[in-house]
Amino acid sequence: MEGGNKLLFVRGVFCYGGSNLFSMLHGALPPVAFLSALKMSETLFENFDKMSKKQNKEQVPPPAEPQNKKPAPAKPAKKANSSNTASPTKHKNLEEAFKALDVSDLKQQLSRSQTLFPDNPSVWVKDLAGYLNLHLTAPEVEPTLSSYAHDYPYCLTTKELKGVIKGLLGRCGDTVPDFFDHCVYTMLRELDRQSGEPLYGYRVCIQAILQDKPKIATQNLRPLPCLQYLELLRSVHNRPVKCLTIMWVLGQAGFYDLSQGLRVWLGIMLPVLGVKSLSSYAIAYLERLLLLHTNLTKGFGIMGPKEFFPLLDFAFMPKNALSSSLQEQLRRLYPRLKVLAFGAKPETTLHTYMPSFLSRATPHCPDDMKRELLNSMTECLCVDAQSLGVWRQLYTKHLPQSSLLLNHLHKSWNTLPPKSHVNNFFLSLLVNLVVKMKGRGFPWSKLFMALLVFVAGFITHDVRSHGSFADSTTALYLRNSGVTAVSQQAWGKITVYSKEGFSWFEKNTPYYYSECVRVLGPLTEQGLEKTKAAAVYISENTTKFILWVKKTTPLVIEWVRLHMSTPLCINTIIFLPHTLPTKVTDLHSESLPKRKVHHFLSFSAPYYIPLTGAK
Repeated sequence: MEGGNKLLFVRGVFCYGGSNLFSMLHGALPPVAFLSALKMSETLFENFDKMSKKQNKEQVPPPAEPQNKKPAPAKPAKKANSSNTASPTKHKNLEEAFKALDVSDLKQQLSRSQTLFPDNPSVWVKDLAGYLNLHLTAPEVEPTLSSYAHDYPYCLTTKELKGVIKGLLGRCGDTVPDFFDHCVYTMLRELDRQSGEPLYGYRVCIQAILQDKPKIATQNLRPLPCLQYLELLRSVHNRPVKCLTIMWVLGQAGFYDLSQGLRVWLGIMLPVLGVKSLSSYAIAYLERLLLLHTNLTKGFGIMGPKEFFPLLDFAFMPKNALSSSLQEQLRRLYPRLKVLAFGAKPETTLHTYMPSFLSRATPHCPDDMKRELLNSMTECLCVDAQSLGVWRQLYTKHLPQSSLLLNHLHKSWNTLPPKSHVNNFFLSLLVNLVVKMKGRGFPWSKLFMALLVFVAGFITHDVRSHGSFADSTTALYLRNSGVTAVSQQAWGKITVYSKEGFSWFEKNTPYYYSECVRVLGPLTEQGLEKTKAAAVYISENTTKFILWVKKTTPLVIEWVRLHMSTPLCINTIIFLPHTLPTKVTDLHSESLPKRKVHHFLSFSAPYYIPLTGAK
């Protein structure tokens, strides 16, 4: 290996792996000091580089564990002259940079790094990122790479290079999350420099990590969880390039896992959706995410009412922070977002959306939003039965909104499902209304019963207080008013007419009875005789039918049995001589032996009827 390459390796180790070297010399740093460790690694390299220029001595990296292991044997790398340290070649585009990348040299550098630091895998991956970033020199484009494929620039890597990257990441294990944070913060630090280097090497490493482990971008058991990235994003809100870089990095997880992509978008991009410089990429990323994952079932359970209704407001409320074009773009994505929000079991979750839908459906809201809210509430009422109870509780608090919903249900009544919860609800509501309307009439029956009880009680008390009915005040009042005389006269007439009626019945009943017997007697006897004859006829025919069934059932069973054995009959006929009888009478011919005739008759009964007396 030439001196320039050796120096490049040493610079790579101390520049990109300096934090691990510092940890090895002075103890492991806590996660909070992650960024400061990176800064100290730069200072360590600069001091080391200055000392090497002054003394021009050989440099040998220290061993990983000086107490237990001896330093790995390595040839000293001599300090190269300034004429030998050539700067990286600038390429026209990234495709040329990947073609010019020497994978064998990368393998050699990584092998030496693993030999020098066998127990420090963080040095390996940082050397990998540093090597790639140093050699993938191409003009830097906008930070989101929106004009390229979703896996650009990782899609440009060769199969051999992918194998090297995947293999090294697989051997690093638990250090991969820290390496992910290292790549992110190194990219942000490079953006602070006026003449910053291209960041394609770190982008490739980030995409390689998230392709296999997309949860690294959102898991909470890391020094820099998603919420801390949100705080970092807010801290650099006046630096759009840094913000877009953070959004691009975390958004790579969604291209391989829809649930992680939704978590990133809801946790990182939705809070900054109103920022003018970031809204365009946030909505473009959401559109690419939903178009890439056609199966939305993997994203169920991520979005709830808390995340859904801000999107509803952004999509339909006019004059919000989004431009009209971005709002229209978000409105096209709204149906798929609605499916994700309602989840796999809308029949058990839609009632949680009903209060927010109802509170927004004011008479003065925009027509498009009002139409969407009314349709959504109708869906809630038809699908989730608990939505009716929620609406009943909120009815008096939201009377204008409830009026709009009732009018909408009235207009769309014919289009509702026939057996929906809304139909059952309104049917029970109408029944209760009819009952209440009937109950509003004057209770005449109750009043009559009350008066009757009162009069009976008064008369009873009057009779008991005076000793008898004749001496009571009631009887005196009836006599004075003439009611007693009229009642006695009416009772006398009723008695007279009743006696006359009884006497008429006693006189005429025998006569009319004899006439009825004379006229109806013969007809009755004739009807009884015909009924008896019909019963006898039915009984006889039923008996005959039963006997016929008993007689024919065995024959039918035998016929079915023989009919099912037709193949056996055919086989028997085939093995008979060619001189088979053509008529039934030919069966008595002497040309056939008796054994064969009997055999033929026994197996061909469905086709031949044996004659009486045949032997």
